[in-house]
This record gives sequence, structure tokens and C-alpha cells, in this order.
Amino acid sequence: MRLAHLRLLVALESTGQMSGAASHLAITQPAASRLMAELERIAGAPLYTRHAKGVSLTLAGKLLAEKAHAILRQLNDAKDEIGELVEGVRGQVRIGAVTGPALEIVLPALREMRIAYPEIEISVDVETSDKLAASLLSRELDFYIGRLPERFDGRAVRMRRIGPEPVAFIARPDHPLMRKKQVTIAQCLPFDWVMQPTGGLMRREVETYLLENGYPIPQRILGTASLLLTLAIVSETNAVAPVARSVGEFHARGNALGGNIGLLDIKDPIAVSPYSFVLPAEAELSPAAARVFSALEQKTIHLKP
Repeated sequence: MRLAHLRLLVALESTGQMSGAASHLAITQPAASRLMAELERIAGAPLYTRHAKGVSLTLAGKLLAEKAHAILRQLNDAKDEIGELVEGVRGQVRIGAVTGPALEIVLPALREMRIAYPEIEISVDVETSDKLAASLLSRELDFYIGRLPERFDGRAVRMRRIGPEPVAFIARPDHPLMRKKQVTIAQCLPFDWVMQPTGGLMRREVETYLLENGYPIPQRILGTASLLLTLAIVSETNAVAPVARSVGEFHARGNALGGNIGLLDIKDPIAVSPYSFVLPAEAELSPAAARVFSALEQKTIHLKP
């Protein structure tokens, strides 16, 4: 059974004329009659009867025509969906981001994409760069926003630099340091600090800054990779925590998740190493992933320095 058979049967049902059905398919009437004879042999039953005004489908013909309608609709839908995939307005896109860019770049872009391209299904992993890089290599991600981990083979990726990531220090709003107009790093040192576990990028960068500028490493550090736990500890104790500035600003908003958080006015700014878009070296992005990538790129243009 061929598509031409199904299309002819649907046209015959619609027009009630063999000549009309043939015209609809742009074939001759004898060719249409031969196709219908073939279809009847395949079906093993008469599919239409002739009468003075044209033809009518038999019960078997009506049953087959109903199935033909459904098949042709599905094929048309598939054609439309394939066209949307090619145009990049439909598909699945898997991206990753470290926490700061996830809030500053990915979140606002997602808001716009859900309205403009609702048929693009986007999943986002928020993780450290080493985990995101491993997911990229295993093809679990189309691309990520972060950094290239140490001892990672740079030949496996291509990168587009975005910029450095400023660091903010967060504390609860009634923390003793919140009363000061400007706070020095030295004034933060007597308090407990909450940072990534040893080896984490943010922790390495902050500790390097402290040592290079003559400060000791804080005596009491709670190491955790959990932002939720960091926020909970800071909001309920006198601990301070260095975090990406975008993360601190997001959670310091009055109506933000995370609750009781404020930003310390640190005199000497700290910034961790630049982060980038990281993509597989060889594989091209799908049209949908390329559209998402472009939307994210637009969000990097007006980032604060």
C-alpha cells in the first residue's frame, strides 16, 4: 500500500467523483481507476460503488478512508515538526551553567525563550565546571557556561569568553559588619566563613587573593558545595560567605528565595577567573541549541563589568 493509494481514497471520499479525485492528485482518470483497483486488491474488499452521480465508498472504503485521514494527518504533522526542527523552533536543548551565570544569563534568557519558542524543551544543569565538562564530553550537554577544569584536554572543546565573575560577600542583614559603610577583608577574617570544599574554583581564587594580598586564610571555614546550606548558615549565624556577585544580588532582594541575606560593602573587590561558553570541539549545535545559544549570547552583552 502506497501513499498515493491513501491520498486517492481520501480525495474520492471528498469529491464523490473519480474524475474529481484524479484532478485533485493531478493524474488522469484511467490512472486513478487503476490505483483504486490496486487498492481494492490489497484490501481484499470492494471500496467503492458507482452510481448515477458518481461514486460512494463502501463500509470497507469508509473504514480505510478514516485510517488514511489519520495517517496523512500524522505525516503532515511530522513534516511540520521536521520543518520546525530545521528552523530551530522545536527540539530538545540541554545546557549547563555554574551558579552565577545561571542566574545572570540563563534565567532571563529562559523567560524570553519560553514565550517566543515554547516548542523548544530546555533542560539546565547547575553544577561546578568539572562536572559540567564531564557531562559535555559524554554528550549529556549541548554546551555549558563555566570554565575549563584543570588537567582537561582543551582539544576536546571550543570556547567563547564571557568575562570575569565578581565576588560578593553575603551575611545576614543584622550582622555586625552590616553597620559599617565599607568593610575590609581583614574585618571579615575573625568570623566563620562558608566556602566551597577544598579544591573548588571559588575557594581557590579567594584563598589565592587573600595570600597574595598578605591576608591569612580564615581559621574557621565550613566547606560545602550546597548553595542552599550556605544561605541557611549565613542567614542564621554570624558567618560570611564569598559568592558570585550575581548570586549575592539575587538572594539579597527583598522578595528573593533564600530569605535573610544581605551584601557586605567590601572595599577591595575580588573577581574569580573569567568564564566562557564551552562547546564540543567538533560537533555542531542543533538548530534549536544554536537558537538558545544566540539568546544567551545576547544576555552577555550588557553584563556589568
